[in-house]
Amino acid sequence: MFPLPRRVLFGAAYYHEYQPHERLKDDLDLMAEARFTVIRVGESVWSTWEPEDGRFDLDWLQPVLDGAHERGISVILGTPTYAVPPWLARQYPEITGEARTGERIGWGARQEVDITHPAFRFHAERIIRKVVARYAGHPAVIGFQVDNEPGLHLLHNHGVFQRFTDELRARYGDVETLNREWGLVYWSHRLSTWADLWRPDGNAQPQYDLAWRRFQARLVTEFIAWQADIVREYSGPGQFVTTCISYDRPGVEDDRLTERLDVTAGNPYYTMQDALALPDRSSSGQDWTTNGTWALYRSADRMYSSRQEPFLVTETNAQAIGFSWNNRPAYDGQWRQAAWALVSRGASMIEYWHWHTLHFGAETYWGGILPHNGRPGRVYRELAALGAELEKAGDLVAQLTPDADVAFLYDGPSKWALQGQPPLADADGGPDARSYERIFDAFYRGAFDAGLQSRILHPGQLPVADLPPVLVVPAYYAADDAVLDRLRAYAERGGHLVLGPRTAYADHEARARTDAQPARLAEAAGVTYDEFSNLDGPLPVTGTATLALPPEAHALYWADGLRPQGAEELAAYVHPHFGRWPAVTTHPYGKGRVTHVGTVPDPAFARALFDWTAPVDSWRPAHPSVASTTATAPDGRRVRFLHNWSWEPVSVPAPGPLRDVLTDTVYDDGVPLGPWDVKVLEDYAMSAEEQSFQTGDFRDAPARLTGK
Repeated sequence: MFPLPRRVLFGAAYYHEYQPHERLKDDLDLMAEARFTVIRVGESVWSTWEPEDGRFDLDWLQPVLDGAHERGISVILGTPTYAVPPWLARQYPEITGEARTGERIGWGARQEVDITHPAFRFHAERIIRKVVARYAGHPAVIGFQVDNEPGLHLLHNHGVFQRFTDELRARYGDVETLNREWGLVYWSHRLSTWADLWRPDGNAQPQYDLAWRRFQARLVTEFIAWQADIVREYSGPGQFVTTCISYDRPGVEDDRLTERLDVTAGNPYYTMQDALALPDRSSSGQDWTTNGTWALYRSADRMYSSRQEPFLVTETNAQAIGFSWNNRPAYDGQWRQAAWALVSRGASMIEYWHWHTLHFGAETYWGGILPHNGRPGRVYRELAALGAELEKAGDLVAQLTPDADVAFLYDGPSKWALQGQPPLADADGGPDARSYERIFDAFYRGAFDAGLQSRILHPGQLPVADLPPVLVVPAYYAADDAVLDRLRAYAERGGHLVLGPRTAYADHEARARTDAQPARLAEAAGVTYDEFSNLDGPLPVTGTATLALPPEAHALYWADGLRPQGAEELAAYVHPHFGRWPAVTTHPYGKGRVTHVGTVPDPAFARALFDWTAPVDSWRPAHPSVASTTATAPDGRRVRFLHNWSWEPVSVPAPGPLRDVLTDTVYDDGVPLGPWDVKVLEDYAMSAEEQSFQTGDFRDAPARLTGK
């Protein structure tokens, strides 16, 4: 783990160069008053750093860094490679990325470039070296962000395709091996020479598609690692190198991407106002912004999962984030709630997008901490109060290790394979490219609604110590044999393995397996199936004495035709045809058990499922608007976070004496929470004199306790 500062960093992206008039001193003074400790600068303005080919202007940032340092504000310096200047695009039109073969990505946005092209790499390396060499030694600079939200486009340029062909040749050796592994006998696709490999644009073969997606992610990983290596030639001890990840990008495999970085950084944007209310009644789906409180926590757990370490939030909502027709800034208290939710799951920096709302450009209505008039308002006041709280909490909440009652396996290649061959349909009956996420999220939300804390793992991280007692594997479709064997061993050693639809159905090449399904796990699960069906609408399900289901529980989208081979039936479809198959089975295996869920559970169904699997000793407040999470500080201290995601004040019973970290109030009975409120709590051991005061025996209590 990279040694980050011993408190949660707090600040915003800051672009003095965007301001319509001089206001640097006023901005930095306001930041200091709001307890800012960090700003991010420089990553979006290559054409400012290098106005013309080979002519550099590097001094304009000096006053920003000097002013920040004078006020004790640290700086993360970005490399500007994601926003190519017009002169470079004009002089080297061949560097333009192609969204399809021969179809150039239109210029006028960002990330339109082929990141592998030698001309782009030459100029990118030159500007990286110029900027980083100029400022790496500045005392304000604590780290570097290379590029920005990489992986926006899948590139189809000639050089990219030729490199893809070369990688296939190196991996498979000859075309006959490729023909066999990809099943290219189908539709007469057998290659006689490598020159026969067709371009990906019209491809319909899933094995090709998965190989292409894996290759595209490797290009992005290699590009970011290349930049990181250049920056490290100039960085000093204690300076980190990262990039900011938008986790929905098609070219990102986050666990691989972060291997060559010092710390994970990500950009969790979320819908505010009523979308954060609990109980969750939102019907909106997920996109680059999440919808629902559970999805905000899922974003945090995804960021933690990249390296299984605390992470940085490089961008998140200041005012409304989105387009000019979508303006929904937070209710009072929601910025504070969201920030503490992210911290509770491992965030060691909260940095907002951005300081000052832009007066021009595509993101004119992506609101910053200051509005268009530049004067501090409600957003500034709320975030300044949050800055004071983070300062008060200090090292207790920095670099937390969040607790986990249940683990989830998340797999990028399975997501890509199910984008190519989606098992689910969208509302119009067409293919749902977010099938993987829809299946995964149904289970994750069920755990959240049951009050459980989740840890997300990637397949390559599975041999980790201290796995939670429940491991959920939804839609692990492009499944590796070795990983399936580890899953079976997890159950055999005493874990509760929960399988979801499409898990283990295909192999690492996305070929449907010939094994009894679920492949390599059927014996352990005590169930198999050879038939499955989409569902035209929600089907009611009934439970058993083992798994109690509420009347509103339904199965969604999908049904595996499960046939128990010794497994106990836990839930059944209420339907004249589908009722022949159980919806859920469970089977003891070794010291543990394997539960197979053959459908996508709706929220009521999923919560009941996790109520059944949940550890009995979790502190789970019963109030439907309250979320509770716990974590451990690096020095071993325990921290509890209580959130009230509603307008109604509530009181939560305390499991023992608790100290409010932000006010020093001690609660030994109930913890009061106001509307949209959060409490940061530490387990508290009362002294003898305090116990005397609590029990009403004041004889030996000093005056400071009795007030006399």
